[in-house]
Amino acid sequence: MAAITAAMVGELRAKTDAPMMECKKALTEAEGDMERAEEILRVKLGSKASKAASRITAEGVVASFISGGVGSLVEVNCETDFVTKNDDFIAFANKVAKLIAEANPADLAALAALPLEDGTVESIRAGLIGKIGENMSIRRFQRFESAAKVTSYLHGTRIGVVVEFDAADEQIGKDVAMHIAAMKPVSLSIEQVPAELIEKERSVASLKAAESGKPADIVTKMVEGSIQKFLKEVSLLNQPFVKNDKQTVEQMLQAAGASVKAFTMFVVGEGIEKKQDDFAAEVAAQVAAAKQA
Repeated sequence: MAAITAAMVGELRAKTDAPMMECKKALTEAEGDMERAEEILRVKLGSKASKAASRITAEGVVASFISGGVGSLVEVNCETDFVTKNDDFIAFANKVAKLIAEANPADLAALAALPLEDGTVESIRAGLIGKIGENMSIRRFQRFESAAKVTSYLHGTRIGVVVEFDAADEQIGKDVAMHIAAMKPVSLSIEQVPAELIEKERSVASLKAAESGKPADIVTKMVEGSIQKFLKEVSLLNQPFVKNDKQTVEQMLQAAGASVKAFTMFVVGEGIEKKQDDFAAEVAAQVAAAKQA
């Protein structure tokens, strides 16, 4: 049996960044063979990734990459806010954003299969799960390619915006991207507001108007008034511009001879149901299990 020294453990840790005890166990199992120990760790990291796959990933970061008229936005999720500050996790998100812009994958499956470093996006993701110990997933991405201009704005790592625009002044695109992050419009124009959102708002407005006890024709006008107000509030071009609320975004753009063609905004965890841990119930379950053992 080969002696496993601290130097060997340190070398293996430097190569794999796996925990010290895992490195020592792998070297012991490999009888000091460094290459075999690396392979053992890869297998173990992969198995950790499999165990983590069912855990909810509602935290994460949004990353962006812009190069000329090409841009990308990607949301990469993890389980806890702690991991969102991990350098390797952030680096992975940034590399994926760049890869999306350069390779133009058709969907998440195609993205997962793309080459990255010494493997694929999927193999690097799985290795990172094993290294950090949390489930991670690439939730969604959007790519822009335009003959006009593309810019992005990241509010920390939790909100990301990419805007396709046409303007002589690059700052206009950046200002619009910041406005979107602040005001969170759901569409570019009134005409593009999703029908399901309008119907949901109409239902709420109808219930409120009915409670007024006013005649049916007045109720109808009240509902339509509420809908028109809602549409202006959620469509980018009709929102008051954050840097000058005396004009709408559309008026600001017209005054500058500029236009916005499209935008995408990602907010980390938006729409994901987070797991609510019941610590007392968990302890009770563990006690019950111990009694039965």
